Amino acid sequence: MPPHAYGMQEPPGDQPGERDERDQRDEWDAWAAAFADTRLEWRRLVAEAAGTFLLVLAAAGAGTVNAVSHGAVGRTAAVVAPGITVLAMIYTIGESSGAHLNPAVTVAFAARGNFPWGRVPGYVLVQLLGALAAAGLLRLMFGTAGHLGATLPGPGISAGTALTMEIVLSVGLVTVILGTSSGARNVGHNAAIAIGGYVALAGLWASPVSGASMNPARSLGPALVGGDLHDAWIYIAGPLAGALLAVAAAWALRGRPSAAADLAAQGRREARKRARRHAQGPQGLDSTRGDDIARVTRQMPAVIGGRSL
Repeated sequence: MPPHAYGMQEPPGDQPGERDERDQRDEWDAWAAAFADTRLEWRRLVAEAAGTFLLVLAAAGAGTVNAVSHGAVGRTAAVVAPGITVLAMIYTIGESSGAHLNPAVTVAFAARGNFPWGRVPGYVLVQLLGALAAAGLLRLMFGTAGHLGATLPGPGISAGTALTMEIVLSVGLVTVILGTSSGARNVGHNAAIAIGGYVALAGLWASPVSGASMNPARSLGPALVGGDLHDAWIYIAGPLAGALLAVAAAWALRGRPSAAADLAAQGRREARKRARRHAQGPQGLDSTRGDDIARVTRQMPAVIGGRSL
């Protein structure tokens, strides 16, 4: 069964048929094992920190440079820049860390059952550190120009309206992310286009209302470095609430996470462990899903899959 039959992205290397099947399977297994190996967690954390740094540098930097340059960047470029950065980061580090780049996305994957809760604190911590580093660099270069690109409710927009907007936008974002990592949909490069496109589109129409953050790290970095946390709660509560609502909808509409999504979020080795536990059929678990995961892991390469904000 070819990888694309499950909507999976093949790992880097020669195309199928250019080497014998055994060598290709060994390469896939080694690639998956590296992602699942907890001894290599530092690589994933470094990738998340670097990716979030670049995302916040683009998102907050656009507003800062726009203020310094007296409007040379413009709103359209400022809201498209984060979307393109997300796309680039999924291409670049999606295979290393999953390219979450967003605490709300990491929590959503864990709540959906595709990502271990034990790895969530580390991911969230390095995402915040990356955001703080980006905001710190902007302050070092430009002072507090443009409020360091902080996300704030627009003029005349109440906190309640901004919060509602962040919730709605985050529901859409996480729905897109979960949708590109489950079922018969490609994970990886196609996900980069879908997710990056959504980030840009949301910013184009909604940034005048709330800043279209959808990402607690992106908002907290400039807020903490700039020393203004007055509206920060909006950009913590809104994305997290939206992410959990999207997860609830995914459970209601699609049921248990797919085998493809487990592979995308964790790698083949971890999915096999889950398959063995589920196949035992303990009370409250669906052994059918365990059989499905086991079948997919025998036949398919592991993918980390690109995800973001």
